[in-house]
Amino acid sequence: MMTRAMLEDFFAESRRTYASGRANWNIDDECRWSYFFVDRDREKLLPIAAHLAPSAYEFVGTLGPDEASDNPVFYLRLDRVETHTPASLDECNQLLYAIAARFGVASYDGFDVGAVDGP
Repeated sequence: MMTRAMLEDFFAESRRTYASGRANWNIDDECRWSYFFVDRDREKLLPIAAHLAPSAYEFVGTLGPDEASDNPVFYLRLDRVETHTPASLDECNQLLYAIAARFGVASYDGFDVGAVDGP
């Protein structure tokens, strides 16, 4: 589980990356945030997408398991364009952890972030 301190560090590192020119997007601006849920059963993940759709989470798809994995799992990816602070991202994460528990999937696996027009 991600802590608030981990998110503070993540934002600080992202700001340094942007300031150095190694990233073309600024974490303090509107970004494309991708959120991931994990379970061994793909069908258990899909109701989460339907549940979050009214809150502007875009269903991107599911990623299948790596055939070579000893513990194959599916990933559900949902995107939302928004602006976060460490505090708001922490609140979002807490909500998504609770949704994973409510829907009985293995876990909310975290997030990725990039430019609004990114992949």
